[in-house]
Amino acid sequence: MGNEKTPPDENSGGIEPVNLRTALEERYLAYALSTIMHRALPDVRDGLKPVHRRVLYAMRLLRLDPGQGFKKCARVVGDVIGKYHPHGDQSVYDALVRLAQDFAQRYPLVDGQGNFGNIDGDNAAAMRYTEARLTEVASLLLDGLDQDAVDFRETYDGEDREPIVLPGAFPNLLANGSSGIAVGMATSIPPHNAAELCDAAMYLIDHPDAPIEKLVDFVQGPDFPTGGILIDDPVSITEAYRTGRGGFRVRARWYVEDLGRGTWVAVVTEIPYQVQKSRLIEKIAELLQAKRLPLLADVRDESAEDIRIVFEPRSRSVDANLLMESLFKLTELESRISLNMNVLSRGQVPNVIGLDQVLREWLDHRREVLQRRSRHRLDQILKRLEILEGYLIAFLNIDEVIRIIREEDEPKAVMMARWSLTDTQAEAILNMRLRSLRKLEEIEIRTEHDKLSKEKEDLESLLDSEKKQWKAVRKEIADVHKTFGPETELGRRRTTFGEAVKHDADDISHALIEREPITVVLSTKGWIRAMKGHLTDFSGLTFKAGDELKTAFPAETTDKLLILATNGKVFTLGADKLPGGRGNGEPVRLMVDIEEGADVVDIFVHKPGRKLLIASTDGYGFVVPETELVATTRKGKQVLNVGGKIEAKLFVPIQGDQVAVIGENRKLVIFPMSQVPEMSRGKGVRLQRYKEGGLSDVRVFSGEQGLSWTTSAGSTYLRTLAELADWVGDRGLAGRLPPSGFPKSNRFGPRGL
Repeated sequence: MGNEKTPPDENSGGIEPVNLRTALEERYLAYALSTIMHRALPDVRDGLKPVHRRVLYAMRLLRLDPGQGFKKCARVVGDVIGKYHPHGDQSVYDALVRLAQDFAQRYPLVDGQGNFGNIDGDNAAAMRYTEARLTEVASLLLDGLDQDAVDFRETYDGEDREPIVLPGAFPNLLANGSSGIAVGMATSIPPHNAAELCDAAMYLIDHPDAPIEKLVDFVQGPDFPTGGILIDDPVSITEAYRTGRGGFRVRARWYVEDLGRGTWVAVVTEIPYQVQKSRLIEKIAELLQAKRLPLLADVRDESAEDIRIVFEPRSRSVDANLLMESLFKLTELESRISLNMNVLSRGQVPNVIGLDQVLREWLDHRREVLQRRSRHRLDQILKRLEILEGYLIAFLNIDEVIRIIREEDEPKAVMMARWSLTDTQAEAILNMRLRSLRKLEEIEIRTEHDKLSKEKEDLESLLDSEKKQWKAVRKEIADVHKTFGPETELGRRRTTFGEAVKHDADDISHALIEREPITVVLSTKGWIRAMKGHLTDFSGLTFKAGDELKTAFPAETTDKLLILATNGKVFTLGADKLPGGRGNGEPVRLMVDIEEGADVVDIFVHKPGRKLLIASTDGYGFVVPETELVATTRKGKQVLNVGGKIEAKLFVPIQGDQVAVIGENRKLVIFPMSQVPEMSRGKGVRLQRYKEGGLSDVRVFSGEQGLSWTTSAGSTYLRTLAELADWVGDRGLAGRLPPSGFPKSNRFGPRGL
């Protein structure tokens, strides 16, 4: 079936077949446009969505101006849904409540009386209990509505009229921010400081081509009603304002409170924007119970009017900064506030725009409002001047006017013909009161005429000069700046700028793990587990059929484990991630991506700062700093280059200046450690030469202390370097048979990893 409509059949009963795809596309597009234009996205000019605009307009008509009495919110909501906004009453009330919440709005537009909710997330009281009126900020947005400042349209039922946009003398879009989800697009604009926005706008008037780098000298970042500390760098903030997309990292404000005798607590006084305090504390308590915050002993909410959340450390020796870093990492004490300035540009086109264009469109709107108000005032003046000129003619000819009124049947027509009066002037003269004929009244009329004539000249001059218009707009913005300047309680900046305290990543990761002793157990088939405590007797360990113990060693849950595989890769595994000791554990392959065909050679505890000697089965090796072995992903890090039948053989710690190497052919060679290079990756250099077989074991020892080895019976042998003179040579030699007493296993014994 095509897109064309098929004429209805005579016998179809009036049913018209329609292409389903076409019908869905048309209807969904209409729904999407309705959601974008009339619900979710704010207008760049006044920063309001339709529901907020209608709430403010309805309150204006109810005369709920600042300084006037309050009225029930139910009355406001009733007017809004009855006249302008045909939606649910609860959604309209929720919008009104948000406009009154000083923790949600940087500059509240509604002054609420009663329970309007709190930062804990508690709901407001029912609309029949709460009362509201407009604030000074809302008055600025509405100022000029009765002076033809903006266009009006009919309401949904055609019985009333409503403004398409408000005059908007306040930079509301950025000052209060906005958020919303439409169809296929969303918006998220954080609140900003009004005085800073006014400074940037005035600079833009003086310098129309100002780059974004100049504007961010004034608007350095958001200013949230709940305060907090912004920890982003200026470069990323500038780029976010340039593109209209980005984000801001905000942290809670805190300080250390000294309790005496070396004890202290950390106290949070401001939390990030849009974070519910009660849910935040619940989350911290859950983490505390799950032992995810080992540095924290307790959390208490001691808030009253102001926020006060107290964090008690596990001990007085805990680093306060490290404690807070762990909280910032795991909780909403640090939040990311997104920036997506998707707005209705010029009130019609949804578009993501930068800071400069937002300010420019607001300024253009303010100039248009100025022009329209000036023209409206000029029309009023012209009408009044026309009447005053008629009055003056009447005063100059007062006796004749009285005679015409007394004697003529049609005095209006006679006067119009006699003095060339307009219909309006003649009507005004006829409606004059007798007491207006006194001499004093004539003087007042001449004074008013002169005053209005001067105002008329000024308005005509203003409308003819773009420069004067921008000067007038600048003065209006300067007045707003004065009202909401940094010296005022409402205008002072609440969100400050700072930097995150630098801590080592390992310190932070340790702070997030409960420190407990464990014993790591690895089987020959690669099954791993962590037994609680440090075990010395492993005879009680059980394994799957055909499996047995490969290695077991003590560790702590805060340790990192390094795993060497036969393919030369090293993998990193957190000890706290190991399965518990009940059962047989889990295969290492489920935790790290060891390639098919590769097996685990060794596993040991990572000790930063240490150096290791790594070697392959064919006797090649090199020195590698242990910090170079730590992998950040499951795929591990390639360290030793091997291939074919050659595999990674071992790691040994460097604990001296001499290297002893023994091969499977039972040949021993000793050479200086200085002959082995230090690398981060590679094949290495030849440690020992073989005609057949390969490497068996390596030991790095101190020449002063001598070389020791341990037999299978537990006996320990020690030979000085002088006694081993026959085996000392250079790297890469074949060597000779070891001294008497050397183990038949060709192993030196425990390596100390």
